[in-house]
Amino acid sequence: MATPKVERLLNLVICLLWTRQYVTAEYIRKNVAGYSDEGQSDEAFNRMFERDKNELRDLGIPLVTGRSPMSGGAEGYRIDRDTYELPDISLDSEEAAAIAMAAALWDTPEVSTLSQSAILKLRAAGLDVRSEDDLGITAGGSTRSMGSEQVIAGLLNAVQDRRAVEFTHRSSATATPATRRLEPWGVVSHRGRWYVVGHDLDRQATRTFRLSRISSVKAVGRAGAVTVPEGTDLQKIVSAAVDSAAGTDGRTARIWVAAGRAAGLRRAAAASEPGELDGEAGDVLTVEIHSLSAVARMVLGAGADAVVLDPPELRDLVVAALDRLAGVSA
Repeated sequence: MATPKVERLLNLVICLLWTRQYVTAEYIRKNVAGYSDEGQSDEAFNRMFERDKNELRDLGIPLVTGRSPMSGGAEGYRIDRDTYELPDISLDSEEAAAIAMAAALWDTPEVSTLSQSAILKLRAAGLDVRSEDDLGITAGGSTRSMGSEQVIAGLLNAVQDRRAVEFTHRSSATATPATRRLEPWGVVSHRGRWYVVGHDLDRQATRTFRLSRISSVKAVGRAGAVTVPEGTDLQKIVSAAVDSAAGTDGRTARIWVAAGRAAGLRRAAAASEPGELDGEAGDVLTVEIHSLSAVARMVLGAGADAVVLDPPELRDLVVAALDRLAGVSA
């Protein structure tokens, strides 16, 4: 049975990628699966090999030629690994969040395996790609999520189509759900949570809604009807709305975090500067305190990668929680 073309090309790439010397066509014919099928004439092999070489080059694979020392200087082939291999990939926090968000949305059978494979490869390369829990986007409407993929997909589609939406919203965890109508301008992330910003049709004003409190999104009205006011800064609108709702007690916390760790605390920080703790490299974050218990939970979630420097009351709260955990495990 003839070897499928894709398998043959893959075998050829593997052979030429890992060889340290130029390999001849004759060597490839004898040793690479797909080129030694029974009954194949020399002419048929040569035609197939020429087509395959051209196809690899058309795909952008850097196939180079040179003299093969193991075959008396005959012409051979290999792949230039320095040109073929991708450079190190560096993602900033927003790019990493976008990838994880996309992976959360790609939940259809056709792409879910590919998306999760991509995320695993990025994490294996040491890149900080946030988890679903970290982003607050989960399938199945988990109670821990900040918004389901159905809500996000519905809002993003409406933003793209410039259509108004109608959805069910809770103003707080215990509030009665109410129907709201909104002309959505965009979906943005702020301090680890996701919000939709737009023009509230019922209140005739700009409003911000946290995605975790939204359900049953449906598009209403005609496409192209929504217009985003010129100069609108969605991030500033969300930041102002969140700060106004949460307020602050005027205090700030200084928290040391290990280098490259504690992503949640880093996103919540108002400022960061390099700093060592007991000889270990890291950063000292300045975090506004909206709630002592909320900041304490973030510190506890980071484990040994975060240490409270001040204020003392926050440090005492974290130490007390650790003592309780130690007592439970004992």
